[in-house]
Formats: sequence, C-alpha cells, structure tokens
Amino acid sequence: MFSRRVLLSAAVFTLAGVAIHPALGAESAARTYPNKPIRMVVPFTAGSATDIMARMIGPEMAKNWGQQVVVDNRPSAGGAIAGSIVATAAPDGHTILVTSAVFAGSAALYDKLPYDPLKDFQGVTQLASTPFVLVVAPSLDVKSARELIALAQQKPGQLTFASAGIGSGTHYAGERFKLAARIDAVHVPYKGTPEALNDTVGARVQYSMTSILPSVPLIKSGRLLALAVSTAHRAVPLPDVPTFAELGLPDAECDGWYGVFVQSRTPRSIVNALSKEIARILDLPEVQEKIAVQGATVKHSAPEAFDTMVRAEILLRRKIFGASGAKAE
Repeated sequence: MFSRRVLLSAAVFTLAGVAIHPALGAESAARTYPNKPIRMVVPFTAGSATDIMARMIGPEMAKNWGQQVVVDNRPSAGGAIAGSIVATAAPDGHTILVTSAVFAGSAALYDKLPYDPLKDFQGVTQLASTPFVLVVAPSLDVKSARELIALAQQKPGQLTFASAGIGSGTHYAGERFKLAARIDAVHVPYKGTPEALNDTVGARVQYSMTSILPSVPLIKSGRLLALAVSTAHRAVPLPDVPTFAELGLPDAECDGWYGVFVQSRTPRSIVNALSKEIARILDLPEVQEKIAVQGATVKHSAPEAFDTMVRAEILLRRKIFGASGAKAE
C-alpha cells in the first residue's frame, strides 16, 4: 500500500509536469478534436455573402464530424465584435472566425482594434474569391457605368454609395472604383450586405459595389441594375455585364475573398484538421456548384499560404484607403 506521503509526492510531481509542459493539454485536446459544438462567428448579418458561405460549410462539417455547428452572426463596424470573440476564445478550434476581406480592411483602416489581427489569429484557409458588382436602382435612370460616372462628375460629393461596413470588401471595392473613375462620392456603411442592398434598391443611396452572392437574385428580378463587375473576367451568373477593364477602368479591378481564422495559440494539428475538413467540403460537387452558381470561385489554401496572402492584402488596402482618403468614421 502506498503511503500518504508517496501519494502526495506523486500528485505534486504530476501537477508540476503539467505546469512545465502546458502543451500536453492542448495536444491531448487536439487528438480528440472536435469534442463539442463548433461556433462559427460571422461579422455580418444573416443573408450576407459571408453568412451564405458559412452556412454552405457548416452543415457538411456537422454531418461528417458528428458535432453541432452553430453560425453566430455578430455584425459590427470593422468586424470588431466577431474578431474579439475569436481572439479571446479558448485556443481549441471550437470557436472559429468565418470572415471576408473585412479582416484585412479593418487592419488597414483602424489604428486601434480590440485585438491584433496579425498576432491574435492564425489562418486556416481561404474559402473562395468573388467579384464585386456595381449596382444601381433602375429608378436612378442610369444605364451604364459611364453614365453613373458622368452623373457623379456633375454632382461632386452629392452621390452616396453603400457598403457592408467600414473596412469591408465592398467598402474597399467602392473606394477603388472612386479612385479609378476620379469621382467624389460619400461612403455610407451598413451592418451588412442585405441592409446596404435594401437601401440601394430603394434608391436611398445611389449605388453599391456589392458582393455577387446576395445580389444576383435582385439583379435577375430587375430590382437592381448591374453596371460592371470587378474581376478580370465576366461573372458566370452575369454574362452580359462588362468588366471594369472592358470599360477602360482597369484600376477598379479587385476580388473579394472569404476565409477562416482561429485563435493564434490553437495547436497546429487542430488547424490542419480544420483546413483538411474544409478542403474536403469545398471539393464536394454540390458545394462547388452552389458556389459557382453564385459567381464565386472555390479557393482552398494551406494555412501558411493564407496567412501570407492576408498580410499582403492588409498592405494593399492601407495603400488604397490612404489614396482615397477613407477614414474609420
């Protein structure tokens, strides 16, 4: 029989071992990952392009892993609330950030965020890239991008354009369009794409550079008029809509992107497991078809490659926002 002293000594030794090697607990958790529901935090409202992307992935992940996947919409200026939730979450891969280029846009625009976008997160994978679409309400009575530019030049500082929020991809695309077209228009940020599109349809703002995913139904129904797409090639769902390059505005060309991040101290084995699972989902024919129909292109990437891309995007957005005079209102 062991003496009380021996048992106490063993307990102290065990606790000391955990203290000296904290990674043991994380690695143990990694071996059983996932072992509870996964929370997908999205910095935009339901129905936004990023929300649509998360809801394409979530059910497939839940089906394969046998764990509930919950989409948690936390819209805020620059995605600060959503980012804070993930940055301060346990580094166990059960709280993930599904976001868009707003992640890079916020880092480029805001001097102070409640988290460090480069130190508090690590990338898991890019999900897709997508064109932006320049849209107006039919009631605005402009039929082309050139007519919209002419109207803006006649009324400098009087036209307004909507975005899904400060620093969002739609904000960035709008500022690029302003620079390329040499017009002066006022940025109006919303909580998300649905709200921005709603006010564009109602002509409460004059135009939007919007994500293609949620805008195609409104364009097809005639509630919005598409004037141009931002990518090098025409968008599959909108084959009759010209590119900015075709219109002589190559500097307005840009892609939107969606991706997944986790807390920076998340074990690499969990990050790799998430990246591999998402790659499997993105390779499913039915998921690829859904994404393609919406005009986006699947783009899975390794965690390291995604991190490199995001850092480059932050630098590019700082340059564009600086040149356009955009501010974090």
